[in-house]
Amino acid sequence: MAHNSAYRLGVDVGGTFTDLLLIEEGSGRTFRAKVPSTPEDSSKGVLNGIARLCEQNAISPSLIHQVMHGTTVATNTVLTSSGARVGLVATKGFRQVLQIDRSYVPGGLGGWVIWNKRPPLAPLELTIEADERMGPRGEVVAALDEDDLRAKLRALATRGVEALTVSLFNAYANGAHERRVREIAEAEMPGVPVSISSEVIPEMYEYERTETTVVNSYIRPVVAKYIHNLHTELAARMGSVKLHVLRSDGGLSAVEAAQTTPVNLLLSGPAGGVSGALWIARQGGFENLLTFDMGGTSTDVALIQNGKPQIRRETRVGDVAVRASSIDVRTVGAGGGSIAYVPDLTKALRVGPKSAGAVPGPAAYAKGGTEPTVTDANVVLGYLPSDSQLGGDMAIDRGLAEAAVQRVADALGLPLMTAAEGIIDIVNENMFGALRLVSVERGYDPRDFALVAFGGAGPLHANALGKLMGSWPVIVPPAPGVLCAYGDATTRIRDEASQTFVRRFVDTSDAEVGDILDQLASNAAATLVTEGVPAEEHSVGFQIDLRYHGQGMLLTLDLDSDSFRAGGLAGVAREFDALHTQLFTFALDVPHELVTLRAIVQGRAPQVAAETLASGGPTPSPDALVAQTRIYVSGGWLDAGVYDRPKLASGNRIEGPAIITQMDSTTLILPGHHGTVDAVGNILIRPTEAAGV
Repeated sequence: MAHNSAYRLGVDVGGTFTDLLLIEEGSGRTFRAKVPSTPEDSSKGVLNGIARLCEQNAISPSLIHQVMHGTTVATNTVLTSSGARVGLVATKGFRQVLQIDRSYVPGGLGGWVIWNKRPPLAPLELTIEADERMGPRGEVVAALDEDDLRAKLRALATRGVEALTVSLFNAYANGAHERRVREIAEAEMPGVPVSISSEVIPEMYEYERTETTVVNSYIRPVVAKYIHNLHTELAARMGSVKLHVLRSDGGLSAVEAAQTTPVNLLLSGPAGGVSGALWIARQGGFENLLTFDMGGTSTDVALIQNGKPQIRRETRVGDVAVRASSIDVRTVGAGGGSIAYVPDLTKALRVGPKSAGAVPGPAAYAKGGTEPTVTDANVVLGYLPSDSQLGGDMAIDRGLAEAAVQRVADALGLPLMTAAEGIIDIVNENMFGALRLVSVERGYDPRDFALVAFGGAGPLHANALGKLMGSWPVIVPPAPGVLCAYGDATTRIRDEASQTFVRRFVDTSDAEVGDILDQLASNAAATLVTEGVPAEEHSVGFQIDLRYHGQGMLLTLDLDSDSFRAGGLAGVAREFDALHTQLFTFALDVPHELVTLRAIVQGRAPQVAAETLASGGPTPSPDALVAQTRIYVSGGWLDAGVYDRPKLASGNRIEGPAIITQMDSTTLILPGHHGTVDAVGNILIRPTEAAGV
């Protein structure tokens, strides 16, 4: 059957699989594909997936007009230390800005004893000093010595530098010297990309600004090459397709912005899952959510309140922290591939964080893996039926899974099934700990939130996590294995601009602050206009970082243009006092001080309808029940029905214990619980007692 509508494509590249979700814009109808990732060049997996998706559904690639892409290329470049050789230009006297750092040692009181400090991404031997100086108000204290700089850059050019960072003292107040250094560097070091701090992050605090800009340089050649190659190949196959890349804060970045400031993409992958979970849960009427994304290697969790994810102004990958906005996602090393083992010393069962990864993978994949993993335990317990398929291609071998888990059972001196249940219980507790980090330990009661479970392995563990958290309903979206791709496809293009502006309220005015905010909004909007998003579709929001005069700590206020126009700085002061009182129980009678002004501009939300299911009664149609199986729960075997999810209709109710299979994931409903299918295809799992049954 041929299709002629317009389509938008969401693509999420993971460590094991590349997920693709094609949405027909008019009807909301979706088409999915899951293909193996190609770590040597991620774009190959993306292009393979597009080809398969179009062939299987008789859709011409030229009908796809927008591609939204969540990528882990930036993240993995930092984690694997495979970025560029970075040179740094600092102000004279500030050559050791990265070495001095913030004097922070992770861990407890004795953390320094075992901590091996990671070397800076721009080493000292590749750092040169520019003879110049700006004042804190942007005045030139010492002019730039250009001849001295040229000589130093020529020497640096012989050292194999692949990317250059320019981060000069007080450049946030006036970037003129940085721009001139870039001009000279581009002449002396042709072909080397130059990142300047006054454009990447024009905010106060020298170390954070320098580190953020250095990380930008470190990942820039790798990310830029990848995005350029992908964009070129997409254009060759699809004509005038627009490519956007997901940012860490859940917005979309244009191709040029993604290539020049990839530091904003560091948490692109997890952000897609949170955006997708929010979109599909909102279609079902839920806005207070805990998101639970369990993949092969790790689990990402986040909290969404009133339809808004928690955002933080720091992005951390491994032990690298940069000043860039990101959705507050917490990660734990627990996934389907996490390896179970019994240390000789303690004889206590442990699970993860080491993972079998994509190669060789769990033993059940029959690809050469022999170590027992969480996936193998699920197979042994019957939760993952051995006739199910992963990604449509990968068969499950129960015998190999049993042999692997038997090694743990022998080490513990326990029966096979008891050991398998132990593996599942421990990995569930690990993920419960991560969910507590974003809820209980932040003062939120998890019972006030629904739990959205996705990722390839999430729906298998979701019911158990709902029991631990008391979070109901547990929501399993229609396409849990490709939900990150859903998020990519339903996200708005976004950009932001910021400026440090340290002033006591009495030393500035509503008009001066308003003019700066308007200028920042104009700067951010220019990116969207370039991408073809007209000004009438823009929505503008402001953020102000402020404090009491004399404080070092900042609080960030979100406000819109109208509220600032109406209340001015006096209104900002009242809001700040209220927030300070909420957090710390008191407000101070001292002057307020601005630190940073920020404007955030977003395009219109995409008009993508959710696909609605045909309506059915409480009882699923007979052909939806495809098999009967046995599963092992709480020390005993139980009979369970196996359902084919595409054959379920809206209103159907599935009593636990039950297994629901589909192309990209498997859902487990435990005894004493039931799942109902809502109008947009979510499965809502609740305790049966709570329904009054």
